[in-house]
Amino acid sequence: MSKTLAVVLVSGGMDSCVTAAIAARHHELALLHVNYGQKTETRELRAFGQIGDFFGVPIPRRLVCSIDHLRTIGGSSLTDPQLAVSNANLTTSEIPTSYVPFRNAHLLSIAVSWAEVLRAKHIFIGAVEEDSSGYPDCRIGYFSAFNEVIRQGTRPETTLAVETPIIHLRKQDIVRKGLELGAPLELTWSCYRREAKACGTCDSCALRLRGFQEAGIEDPLPYIERPSYV
Repeated sequence: MSKTLAVVLVSGGMDSCVTAAIAARHHELALLHVNYGQKTETRELRAFGQIGDFFGVPIPRRLVCSIDHLRTIGGSSLTDPQLAVSNANLTTSEIPTSYVPFRNAHLLSIAVSWAEVLRAKHIFIGAVEEDSSGYPDCRIGYFSAFNEVIRQGTRPETTLAVETPIIHLRKQDIVRKGLELGAPLELTWSCYRREAKACGTCDSCALRLRGFQEAGIEDPLPYIERPSYV
């Protein structure tokens, strides 16, 4: 390979897809997808496969893992069938019910293990701090701390760091960046509730729709409802 290798966490959502497009400019890609017992697991996995095809990532450099013990642990409306996914409230500063406790630590740990075996130099994750749902494990300080964990917990010769290229962007800027890079936003899936048509009213749908609306661009996904969030 003439380019260095980067492991990119790809959930199937818009943020991770745009992050993959950013990483692809300078790196060869290895794509990681993690099923954690979420309600839209099948649809997200399909999006992951289509995104991998789009970027031409060979099958040996696509890893799908399952950590469905997070469903057993519960505590999140994304994984617990007894908890309903709340309607979006984009004005609150409270952590929503969709927060999966400490999820990113699980995802990044898998990414680090794989990256060390592949001798990759970078791990990319599409975390967003300012325009996210307020998840505590999507903050820049969290990733800085995790990079110290990597330094302390890998081989001395390992040079590996987590990169968060869109962490300070708003959703409208992520939409524009995706279009600028030719990212396949039409292949992505963001809804927390449904797998055929997006609901349009969960937190993730609302953030996505607001981003497209503020960017002045039509979201290509099918929705049951398309409220205005601007």
